Amino acid sequence: MGDGGRERRLPLAPRPLTQPHPSRLAPDHPGRAAIVAAHAAALAAGQAGYQDPATGLFVLTAGFLARRGTCCGRGCRHCPYVDDEPTGDPAPIDDPGR
Repeated sequence: MGDGGRERRLPLAPRPLTQPHPSRLAPDHPGRAAIVAAHAAALAAGQAGYQDPATGLFVLTAGFLARRGTCCGRGCRHCPYVDDEPTGDPAPIDDPGR
């Protein structure tokens, strides 16, 4: 690899970090308002993530994921790299528990 073994930085999707892609958090998701509010609070505080209001699981923020510079391909809810996916399906998820 000509880049010293590091992954190539990806461009961010053309949307605010506060707005998740609809394939990752549907506009009609019943907990969307609480999720978006928790995410916004974590972003404003500069935190890496927040507790999902329904499950209590730790969810990474778009800000944290953007600072990583690359997409891990695991279907993160707030992935700042996913844009329009040709199939309409999220990127493949290696871990079904995510």
